[in-house]
Amino acid sequence: MNSLIKLELTRALRNRKFLFFSVIYPAVLFLIIAGNADSTTKVPGSALTLPTYMMVSMASFGALTAVLMGNSERIAKEREGGWVRQLRLTTLPGRGYVLAKTASAAVVSLPSIVIVFAVAAIVKDVHLDAWQWLALTGAIWAGSLVFAALGVALGYLASGDAVRPITMITYFGLSMLGGLWMPTTTFPGWLQDIAEWLPTHAYAALGQAIEQSRAPHVQDLVVLVVSFALFAGGAAWLYRKDTLKA
Repeated sequence: MNSLIKLELTRALRNRKFLFFSVIYPAVLFLIIAGNADSTTKVPGSALTLPTYMMVSMASFGALTAVLMGNSERIAKEREGGWVRQLRLTTLPGRGYVLAKTASAAVVSLPSIVIVFAVAAIVKDVHLDAWQWLALTGAIWAGSLVFAALGVALGYLASGDAVRPITMITYFGLSMLGGLWMPTTTFPGWLQDIAEWLPTHAYAALGQAIEQSRAPHVQDLVVLVVSFALFAGGAAWLYRKDTLKA
């Protein structure tokens, strides 16, 4: 499995388009959204300034991009190309393939988190305690596993041609409605109620709780745990179903 993880990392690092959208693009979006914001005005309904608020949102968005977009389409194409079928002839267990995909995606997501943090600290002068920086990095990185499992599930759900539009709709829908591109406090009341139950909203809320030195809301933790269970369970079921077809 270690060899497969190394192979997946090498392939991801050679994909310049993927690296741009997962590593550089979130930092660029952060500068566009928070570039002219001052460091004193608070986001409505929050105790955070816009740069501090959007730093977590864009770091979460970058990790989401790496693990979701990086997994789904590649898995679908590998299924069609026969690569997954070849791997089944080796001693690699099925769970090893899924774990290798998830682990390699999670490793690639780390640079996008760090770069957004660095840009926020240097350009917008965002100051946090050392433990907060470490806790933020760990929470966002670990939370990305929820969406890595979703990426695996989507890769087994659709064919190579159909997986891209399905993934894009899921990706943009979760990003926008979950409040990663703009604070959900700007949404209409009914849309805010929906956003609170989305995993992306709960994902960013973890980081925002750390920034405010408080414990995360139980609802956000429950949403993430339940989402991971559903996505991972769906991925496992679809993998077994695909195996039976082969």
